[in-house]
Amino acid sequence: MNLDLGDLDLANVANWPAAARALVIVFIMAGVIFLGYWFHTKDQLVDLEKLAQKEDDLKVLFERKAKKAANLEAYQQQLAEMRESFGAMLRQLPNKTEVADLLVDVSQTGLASGLEFELFQPQGERPQEFYAELPINIRVIGNYHEFGNFVSGVASLPRIVTLHNVSIATRAGQTEDSNLVMNLIAKTYRYLEQDERTQEAGTQ
Repeated sequence: MNLDLGDLDLANVANWPAAARALVIVFIMAGVIFLGYWFHTKDQLVDLEKLAQKEDDLKVLFERKAKKAANLEAYQQQLAEMRESFGAMLRQLPNKTEVADLLVDVSQTGLASGLEFELFQPQGERPQEFYAELPINIRVIGNYHEFGNFVSGVASLPRIVTLHNVSIATRAGQTEDSNLVMNLIAKTYRYLEQDERTQEAGTQ
């Protein structure tokens, strides 16, 4: 059946042929579907895609947290070991009352090694984050064997003492067979109490 759109009366749609009415209905439905997609469904699809991405991100986050939770006991054990190790290191730092005894130990170690002290000069404390550094300028006279005994003895002290800027030379006007002079800076460290750290932080 051939349709002539020019013969169709818009005011009398009820009398249109069935094919014409069906065609109009199809166009109206297509328009409604298109408008519904454009103004409503399209945004929902965008939101759905965002939610799907968020779901993937949450799954990854969940997996990471699940792995951490599974290893929680191991982490706690590791933390306890770190705290114990840190406490052991702190115990190697002398407090205020022990610094004087430590200085005596360093000098006694040198004398026991057969060295002669020309200089043993503690400097002022240098506060750091949680400890204070106490450098000591030292000049001793002896031979290589005695120097080695001294360094070994210092390393064996129960408290931390480090040696820096070590230099060995012959004494002025002496031959190489004479005793040598060793200059160095020995550093010991003192743990700062909480009130000292607070006071130091306030001065910065």
